[in-house]
Amino acid sequence: MPSTDRDLIPVVDYARASTDKAKDEHTVRDQQTVNEGTAARLGCRIVARFADNDKSAAKENVLRDDFEAMLKVLRAGKLSDGTPVMGCIVVADDRLVRRAGDYERFVDAITADEGRVFADKRGFKDLYSEDVESMGLMGAVISRMEVKKMRRRVRQWHRSRAENGIKSNGRRPFGWQEDRLTLDPVEAPLMRRAAESFIAGKSMNSIVKDWREKGVKTSRGNEWTMNTLRAALDNPRLCGWRMIRGELVTGKDGKPVCGEWEPIITPEQWEAIQAIFNARRGKQITYSGQAVSALARDHREHRYLLGGILRCGRILPDGAMCGQRLKADKQPRGNGHRYMCRAATQGGCGGLSRQGEKTDEFISEAVLAKLEERSVTARTDIGPWLRQRELDEKEEQLRELRTRFAQRRISNSLFFDEVERLEPEIAQLRADRERHSLAAQQTSADISDIRRRWYSETDEDRLDISQKRTYIRAALHAVIVHPAGKGKRFDPDLLEPIWRED
Repeated sequence: MPSTDRDLIPVVDYARASTDKAKDEHTVRDQQTVNEGTAARLGCRIVARFADNDKSAAKENVLRDDFEAMLKVLRAGKLSDGTPVMGCIVVADDRLVRRAGDYERFVDAITADEGRVFADKRGFKDLYSEDVESMGLMGAVISRMEVKKMRRRVRQWHRSRAENGIKSNGRRPFGWQEDRLTLDPVEAPLMRRAAESFIAGKSMNSIVKDWREKGVKTSRGNEWTMNTLRAALDNPRLCGWRMIRGELVTGKDGKPVCGEWEPIITPEQWEAIQAIFNARRGKQITYSGQAVSALARDHREHRYLLGGILRCGRILPDGAMCGQRLKADKQPRGNGHRYMCRAATQGGCGGLSRQGEKTDEFISEAVLAKLEERSVTARTDIGPWLRQRELDEKEEQLRELRTRFAQRRISNSLFFDEVERLEPEIAQLRADRERHSLAAQQTSADISDIRRRWYSETDEDRLDISQKRTYIRAALHAVIVHPAGKGKRFDPDLLEPIWRED
């Protein structure tokens, strides 16, 4: 072995390792770099190090920046400062490449000039030899096959854990303690209240705004956003279920597997949340749970209760009704608010206005009375979902088809024809069940409690405007405000509610 550093072969070192992110992003869990003593023993001197920690060498969509930079150095035969480079050294060649294409690029770069060396802890490999290069290619292919097997085993491991109701790994989800099993005494009630409020009509924007004002943070310590709240509400973990790749994990009986952790809400509440999300994709539902054309929901905060719901009933000179939505604004002297028709330049007639507080009070009472009437009827009408047996039968048919296909007991054409027929039918039945769950959740709400919270004096207990507007819009198409004439007092008979059909 040469006695001085000057006599040693200048090489670069490449490392690829996992990092322990739970402690420090730059702490290497497994030693995957060659130390100076090992390099000197092999007759090499390390002049530069390249590392791509936490980057897979097997995935095609992963860019290893240092690997690409190293290839440029090897092709050039020198570093950017002119230091010569005569080869590369790694702990093990499977830490360098796991794809045949990358192996060929590496060999082309390192053999771009004569006399280059490549070594791992076991010694040198002559990459100029066709036999060695072929063996390296075979090694890369075998390594890729092993990676695929590992991925398959990991997927099967995750699914096995899910099917046995075992908690998933990862960061602590909001609402649970660090063990991811026990409910957090502060966060769980917040999430439960958010789910109940969302089902009752409160907008996600309003919930996020409320949590931000109270200083509520995500489990990672970040500010809540609409996207993070939607992801939390959309997660079946809330009701004790698991989902893998968009599908609920079910047992042999076709029922969702219940996890070992404590649920925050009931399965019926989670399905009601799904119905609302589905409704926003164009499958809107009414208060009674029936699928109809799009029913407007508020996705922004309103300052006034009936903004956009009241319509001008003034008759124009041509005999037609104005029909323009009334806008809300503060009274000129700052005393409350009023609703008024827009100016003619904005599409209205500008000839009608109404006192805001009294209008809000009258319509609120009218809607609460209608909800009480519907609640009595709905409790007797809603009943259990009557298509569960039909759904169970179709799910069983699909499971049987998949079993027969896996055992090669059915032709490809017949299998896919049947699957394409069954999957849409099952999806429709599940959506119908979600709509039924939402209707059941809404009708089971105690209307007396809604009335109490409608007028509650405490901010924590009182329904906010977005919730009140959801109840109002579920009960009404609109309210026509007929002209009263100058100087006349507020007359509730001039407010004409246009009710939605029961």
